[in-house]
Amino acid sequence: MPHTHKPAPPSGEVTWNETKARQAARASFLGSMLEYYDFYVYGSAAALIFNRVFFTSAHGAIGTLASLATFGVGYVARPLGGVVLGHFGDRAGRKKVMLFTLILMGASTFLIGCLPSYDSIGVLAPALLVLLRLAQGFSAGGEQAGANSLTLEHAPPNRRAFYTSWTLTGTQAGFILASLVFLAVSALPDRQLFAWGWRIPFWASAVVVAVAYWVRRRLEEPPEFTEKKDYDRTARLPAITVLTSQPWDVLRVALCQFNSVGGSIFSVFALAYATGDTVGLSRTTMLWVAIFANAFALAIQPLLARLSDRIGRKPVFISGALGFAVTIFVYLHALSTANIPYILCGAFLVTSCFYSCLNATWPSMYGEWFSTSVRYSGTAIGTQVGIGFAGFAPTIAYAILGDGPNGWIPVALLVAFAMAVAAASCATGRETYRTPMSELGKPKAPAAAKTPQSSFTG
Repeated sequence: MPHTHKPAPPSGEVTWNETKARQAARASFLGSMLEYYDFYVYGSAAALIFNRVFFTSAHGAIGTLASLATFGVGYVARPLGGVVLGHFGDRAGRKKVMLFTLILMGASTFLIGCLPSYDSIGVLAPALLVLLRLAQGFSAGGEQAGANSLTLEHAPPNRRAFYTSWTLTGTQAGFILASLVFLAVSALPDRQLFAWGWRIPFWASAVVVAVAYWVRRRLEEPPEFTEKKDYDRTARLPAITVLTSQPWDVLRVALCQFNSVGGSIFSVFALAYATGDTVGLSRTTMLWVAIFANAFALAIQPLLARLSDRIGRKPVFISGALGFAVTIFVYLHALSTANIPYILCGAFLVTSCFYSCLNATWPSMYGEWFSTSVRYSGTAIGTQVGIGFAGFAPTIAYAILGDGPNGWIPVALLVAFAMAVAAASCATGRETYRTPMSELGKPKAPAAAKTPQSSFTG
């Protein structure tokens, strides 16, 4: 039927439904938790296992460097995933793409667990590992942008950060789940661990995918999106549209996403550094440190998101970035001393406190810089371009790591630089926490506009 025969689209704000908003937040949390379990399992294996399974021809630090580089390879595919999956997410729907990313991530992870070692098939083993890692990265390129967009568009107007933050809280839960699984298998004797034990967390992704698929298939598309799709108001080429109409917002998101350097240094580099010859802590100890810090983050992030809904996105985000830039020196120094209470204190500061400020805020802040018709593409492209630096940060950090007890200082400076870039970029952006959904992404969103207050207390 020609578009001209359709009734005029409704005007004003799309009303929200409390039940659907809660379902969207719950599904984003569970789906993100289960998908990022797969992603973090790879990070743990890259730091602890793969140098002795897929890079046995490279000795010592060279093998570790090559193993960490495969972690970064996944980030090469993420911008492509952001463009392609963002296009279909803005055209066909958020839900369909979120189901696809889940299946692709799960299948790639399961197959990594099936790969023969370097000793069995030679150079083909690391080549296949890199190929599957690229598939993981392509999937991750559209995962968070889809979950954030869907939850933001379902959320009540004065609780957008709170609801959307559950996507990133899910990634923290996925990190904990992956660490717990690796904690169990790392208790195996080295012979069994490097022969077959490391494969168990990857094979477990089959169960992970089944549960996450069941949760996500029950979701509905947000009314904010379906209204535009029903009346043919979606962008035909969302990536082109957003890059030509809002190039500075895409660039701002990319630079703000330099904050993810902190996450990859904490979760991957620190694990390899602390268990290496310089410090000599056990794998079990460092996995418990990661679990400790992320468990506190699970409780703290929703509270910080509520704070963002009250005082704005920018103060919380900038405080988190600058706080992380300072406390990373504390954490890396603590690792160099091998003092467990000191390490736990440093981990609490960098991850539970300051990184939680970032994770609580950016899912809503980035999405609010774009309109509904290009939101998925704008956030996906921007985040995945920016996060590419984070993917190779562990490799860069390991390469610039100095000798002796103060060798960590260049790494801390690298992280501090990334966080300073993120904070400065955020400072140039619009404050959108009181901007109505229908006004988001417009060149001059009214600064004084206020959303109607909701009685919802969730």
